[in-house]
Amino acid sequence: MKTIEILGEKAEYYLSHVCRTIDKSQLYLPAPDTVDKVWMESDRNIRTLGSLQWILAHGRLAGTGYVSILPVDQGIEHSAGASFAPNPAYFDPENIVRLAIEGGCNAVASTFGVLGAVARRYAHKIPFIVKLNHNELLTYPNTYDQVMFGTVRDAWNMGAAAVGATIYFGSEESRRQLVEIAQAFDYAHELGMATILWCYLRNEGFRK
Repeated sequence: MKTIEILGEKAEYYLSHVCRTIDKSQLYLPAPDTVDKVWMESDRNIRTLGSLQWILAHGRLAGTGYVSILPVDQGIEHSAGASFAPNPAYFDPENIVRLAIEGGCNAVASTFGVLGAVARRYAHKIPFIVKLNHNELLTYPNTYDQVMFGTVRDAWNMGAAAVGATIYFGSEESRRQLVEIAQAFDYAHELGMATILWCYLRNEGFRK
């Protein structure tokens, strides 16, 4: 009932919608056996399946197939001051990881700097997802280019369960990013880590 109140006049539109293009029987819904249903028959090795299961089995949503990941990686892209000045306690990497643990998150996603600073104390307590590449806003005029900030081996050495990366599809650098991340993810799977890809469209032509 509260959902209907929040949605107001749009409640009927959102809650009564029926998709006519994809039948619900074709969807893989979150479930306790997500790894078995979705990834078991893939080419991912046993160690990678274990990393996926570790993430899905951790935190307050453990065993549901749903995940709640705390992502705090914007310090590089928007500067630490812009990101954390309103909450200076989070300049301290340990507070970021503690927040994820206390919040019951499945995992925490952040930079090499943040996670590397506390890996010895926390990498065995909550799954780490290390973001491999970042954009930066100090170049003028700004470009849409995700640049590698560390290696897959570095992430593995700090005990990460997974690595993540962003690709700006449509940007001038997107083809290079595709090759870089494909190679990085292949190596991550070889080492037994899960991989997460964040995708965004970055091309002025899409707005026309």
